[in-house]
Amino acid sequence: MFDPTQFVLNMSVRLPAILAALTFHEYAHGWVADKLGDPTARLSGRLTFNPLAHLDPIGTLALIFSPVGWAKPVPVNFDNLRHPRQDMVWVAAAGPGANLILAALCAWSLRLFDGAGGIGDSAWLLGLLTPVYLMLHRSVLINVALAIFNLLPLLPLDGGRVMAGLLPPRQAASYGRLERYGFVILLVLIFSGAVDRVIWPPIALVAGLLLGA
Repeated sequence: MFDPTQFVLNMSVRLPAILAALTFHEYAHGWVADKLGDPTARLSGRLTFNPLAHLDPIGTLALIFSPVGWAKPVPVNFDNLRHPRQDMVWVAAAGPGANLILAALCAWSLRLFDGAGGIGDSAWLLGLLTPVYLMLHRSVLINVALAIFNLLPLLPLDGGRVMAGLLPPRQAASYGRLERYGFVILLVLIFSGAVDRVIWPPIALVAGLLLGA
């Protein structure tokens, strides 16, 4: 049975973690692209930590109600990159990399909570910090899941761009032609359960290592 009060409480913990994960992911793409010669993201106002600049309504709703989702992709003109094929790999990998760094920082912050003595003896302090603790814990899981999902070697995901940049030019061109069907293929794999079977073991492994489970 749907409990609206519990839903609101869950969202108060989950939504900040989602917004931070999506924002850091897209900012990292734009920042690395800018450093490697393409100012498109910066000139279009996407090199910002304002989550409103990055949110895709459908992708955000998907992440709220399911384990996976997406933000509005940061625009990158690969022709502006100093070494387009090589630099494309770094730009694509930057988003998942940022999520893993953020997950590690949140896990480290959780250890500070665990090592803080006296919190359990103070009711008001416990009430104040418990939502923060829960948000950090959820943030670890969300960031790890977002990173690993995006590393799937399927265009237009980041893993697909990494794969295209690593393949020899002829194979990369053939692989790139699949991008027009990528979203449909991805939806089929998600709804068939294939994505879950592939990504949940590494998500559990990485999150467990970070959380010390």
